[in-house]
Amino acid sequence: MESSHAENMMLRNNCGVSFLTFPSFSAFPFINHAFSTRVGGVSQAEFSSMNLSFGRGDAEENVMKNYRLFCNAAGFPFDSLTASAQDHHTVVRRVTKEDRGVGIYKPKDRASVDGLLTNEPGVTLVTYYADCVPLYFLDPVRRAIGLAHAGWRGTVAGMGQKMVEAMQREFGSDPRDLIAAVGPSIGPCCYEVDSPVADAFAAHPEWQPETLLKDCEAGKYMLDLWEANRRILCSAGVLPEHITVAKLCTRCHADWLYSHRASGGKRGGLAAFLCLKEDTICRT
Repeated sequence: MESSHAENMMLRNNCGVSFLTFPSFSAFPFINHAFSTRVGGVSQAEFSSMNLSFGRGDAEENVMKNYRLFCNAAGFPFDSLTASAQDHHTVVRRVTKEDRGVGIYKPKDRASVDGLLTNEPGVTLVTYYADCVPLYFLDPVRRAIGLAHAGWRGTVAGMGQKMVEAMQREFGSDPRDLIAAVGPSIGPCCYEVDSPVADAFAAHPEWQPETLLKDCEAGKYMLDLWEANRRILCSAGVLPEHITVAKLCTRCHADWLYSHRASGGKRGGLAAFLCLKEDTICRT
């Protein structure tokens, strides 16, 4: 396997499949994590090639094959996967081994889940992206993990804070112990929004929104979701030194990362993966 730096992540390749990892998470041997790229799958045309999203027009057998290829390359047991049911809200679900397969090889059983939590080894959390912000969470003390999807609606609704609060409630996590990461997503270089979106962020003076929004012409603004989520995590008690921001823009790199904006909606989907390893996998 070869690897190289991609902003604040590592770009890795195994068996022809490329994926990204955070060094801050890789430092903990009892977890596995990854963020997919477009490279290494079997899908064609606008879905080329590692499409991990169902329901966008790609053949389901292609998506399933892509999951198996990705899991083999990145080291996740296929039967451990548990997926979200994202709709740009802030519902957080704690999942267990009984939920393995949901949203992948079993039907979705809930209509709105943008955050997933677990403290059970052998359960791989999966969330989907194509410009929105992935948020990764690890409590190395309580050995609990979380993944969350935060578009602008989820961000302005405080998805990051809701995840921290859920980890406190479910596992007794201390926010100061948490390791967090803001994954690849559309960056402040490319994310143009209109006045209603800007106004939604301006309603949160505690985030210093004047520094998150760059005024453009005709009621348009450039919005920095990366920094917004970092500030939300800090306000929730996560230590600044425990937060990694990938600074990797999906639109700027739409040749190897799916971007909804860059493709006009004709695209596949990326996915974030995070699991606590089974004891047998942890042993060396």
